[in-house]
Amino acid sequence: MSDRPDVRESWKRLGSLATETVRTHLRDFAGDPARFASMSLRAGPLLIDFSRQRANAGVVSALVALARESRLEEAVDRLFEGGEVNPTEGRPALHTAVRAPFDERPPSVAAEVEATRGRVLAIAERVRSGRWPGVSGKPVRQVVHVGIGGSHLGPELAVQALVDRPCRVDLRFLANADGGSAIETFRGLDPERTLVIVASKSFDTLETLANARHARSWFIERTGRVDAMDRHFLAVTANPAAAAAFGIPPANQLPMWDWVGGRFSLWSSVGLSVAIAIGAARFEQLLAGAHAMDRHFRGTRLERNAPALLGLFGIWNSNFLGAGTHAVLPYDRRLAGLPGFLQQLEMESNGKSVRIDGERSQTHTAPVVWGGEETNGQHAFHQLLHQGTRSFSADLVAVAEPGHDLAERHRWLLANCLGQGSALLAGHEAGTDGPDAIAPHRGVPGNRATTTLLLDALTPASLGALLALYEHKVFTQATVWGINPFDQWGVELGKRLANDVFGALAGGSVAGLDAATAGLVAEVRKGSP
Repeated sequence: MSDRPDVRESWKRLGSLATETVRTHLRDFAGDPARFASMSLRAGPLLIDFSRQRANAGVVSALVALARESRLEEAVDRLFEGGEVNPTEGRPALHTAVRAPFDERPPSVAAEVEATRGRVLAIAERVRSGRWPGVSGKPVRQVVHVGIGGSHLGPELAVQALVDRPCRVDLRFLANADGGSAIETFRGLDPERTLVIVASKSFDTLETLANARHARSWFIERTGRVDAMDRHFLAVTANPAAAAAFGIPPANQLPMWDWVGGRFSLWSSVGLSVAIAIGAARFEQLLAGAHAMDRHFRGTRLERNAPALLGLFGIWNSNFLGAGTHAVLPYDRRLAGLPGFLQQLEMESNGKSVRIDGERSQTHTAPVVWGGEETNGQHAFHQLLHQGTRSFSADLVAVAEPGHDLAERHRWLLANCLGQGSALLAGHEAGTDGPDAIAPHRGVPGNRATTTLLLDALTPASLGALLALYEHKVFTQATVWGINPFDQWGVELGKRLANDVFGALAGGSVAGLDAATAGLVAEVRKGSP
């Protein structure tokens, strides 16, 4: 069987069904009283409603057939059993093992995961309880998490979503290369009471190292204690020698295994800052929620498998109905970081044009993922969603139970979320308000495909399930497209070129740079002292 999805019989069948589907409006499905029951499903604390997708039973059947032709179920078994699912780097991808109970992990990693989790939770509880003394004996009450990409987005999202205010510690995140961010992050902190966690697999990522050096200088300049790094710095890394050379001793290092990709690393030692913020017990609930979704993904038939169907409907929309972008619209301020997290998870994983067999893909892969939170988006970009000319799909994400006691406000929030989904489905026919001149401008076409994801409440377990759902969506799509979701060679190229440009900006040669870049470097250098 070819690795090209477009030569499979189910793919061809979906092409024919798409031709029929574009002649049908979602309004034609809206009156079917059985549609919601047949096209929504529950996975633990999540309800996933696909009934607003532009699809009927025939489309769903063909999508499931595509998954089977793509050998998705075999690929899932390889993923969980530690097979080499990252062939360009010769590695497994065992993020599922990190959140699994001991007896459900591959034996090769079970003991190491257990020992590391114990260390992470012990450190977290020491910091939370005030039993981690700084250089002067004062307990640490401030934590700075330094990382970028997968070493940053997941932990920051989890902390924003789950921390009860006020938090026991002042926890801050520092990610990008902008010096202003570093200055602002450390503003007002007491170096004698601050713990810095440097999360970097390679320990040579430009932005993370620059920020780690800033943190080290900030600490030493204010305390004069070069010998006290062990009380104020921790490293999460796969390069212990580099961390030690930086000044973080082995006893203060936690592993970041090469078989856990950065964007799948929240569940590992990278989640230390999350465990500090929410406590060991709730961090274990986060892992348990993700593991419950793992079990659902591996053990549920494809026809009712939430991550598989989420991925398959994404393929239907992007490859067959022409949706080049996918909007993530969370209706809860605590999930404001979800679009950014999913941008990396989906586009860094599946933003590929070469299949695993080394041939160029003959189909589009990941769409552009974007989004924004709550009703703010309705007063910004939703105008384009309702009346614009671009094709897109969207996920509406909401929480049934409020995280506060303003019940009426929460009902309004949910009403807006569900109402937007209804408007995107049905639209509003031009001219139904009367024959006046502006009637055409009031018309809203509708027929926009959305999925609604409703969490019972925003808890560690439900957040873990939600994020694992999206991880497995990505894996499903990668399997169908025949690409590797666990490498990111394009990112590496940009890093290498940045080093050349950095030298040129500092006065070095522009030889080897393209003409536009050389010209821009020259302009910057004109204004440099």
